[in-house]
Amino acid sequence: MDVSLAVVGATGAVGELILRVLVEQGFTPSKIKFLASEKSVGKTVTFRGDTHAVELLTPAAFEGVQIVLSSTPASVSKHYAPIAVKAGAIVVDNSSAWRMDPDCPLVVPEVNPEELHHARKGIVANPNCVAIPLTVALKPLSNLSPLRRVIVSTYQSSSGKGATGLTDFNAQLTAYAAGTAVPEPTAHRAQLAGNVITLDWTLDDNGYTEEENKVVNETRKILGTPTLGVSATCVRVPVRIAHCESVNVEFERPVTVAEAKAALAEAPGVVLMDEFAGDFPQPLHAAGTDHTYVGRVRLDPSNPNALNLWVVADNLRKGAATNAVQCAVELVRRGIVSPR
Repeated sequence: MDVSLAVVGATGAVGELILRVLVEQGFTPSKIKFLASEKSVGKTVTFRGDTHAVELLTPAAFEGVQIVLSSTPASVSKHYAPIAVKAGAIVVDNSSAWRMDPDCPLVVPEVNPEELHHARKGIVANPNCVAIPLTVALKPLSNLSPLRRVIVSTYQSSSGKGATGLTDFNAQLTAYAAGTAVPEPTAHRAQLAGNVITLDWTLDDNGYTEEENKVVNETRKILGTPTLGVSATCVRVPVRIAHCESVNVEFERPVTVAEAKAALAEAPGVVLMDEFAGDFPQPLHAAGTDHTYVGRVRLDPSNPNALNLWVVADNLRKGAATNAVQCAVELVRRGIVSPR
């Protein structure tokens, strides 16, 4: 494919996964470069059997690049994404910097790929790792009846803090299992081994965390339902990879379990696990895959218009790297980026 690609933040946890997913998705750019901060310059990455030197992230590095897959802190993205666009690229950004910008579409390819045509700033935002699988599950259900309200409680893995989160959790878990003193957390807000914690101690005026507000606002934007009632509670659990979500969905009319299961079974990106006797989605099923697993579809006995669901997905893959690569594939497939 005669497309020029740059991966920014190539040595981070998501950046490394992007390289793997590019291969798995069969995305073969004719030119590729790997950009990162000064501390990573001199490192090498392997892509399709070839070794590439990591280059310094500078404005000049974007010359000739058509698509940028960026995984950096929001502050870095705010500075460099417009520079990349000015150089002629379209940016798929993994940070939170552009998600609520009305001129930057927030895209989940199974849900709203048409929004890729409306990247007025040349930037496509990759959503939050909870909002992505949540909307993948909600979209087919919304086709049955308009959604009235969504209540979601999350059980988010330690890898939500990236590679540092996994290192921190592994050190805690080793000590916890051995019965020795658990080291002070370095990435998480508190001890995670043998514990459940909120993702952030900082609350807004209504008592909600930044993560919870992201889930509310991004879900509405992805589904194109700005007035949808959404309420979220987000916590971190002692799991390495994959986020789980307990979801209560209220519709404008009663939707049967059979209707919901039929819609989910046909939905792109969804694996309906209710069809397996006695089984339900678990992080171990999702880790290392690109699917959104849905199970425990059942009626809400307190509300005739509501259903309960259990949703699980790999937060590093579908929740980040895979979704970004899928956006890049769609940009080419739809002719928004043309091979040279």
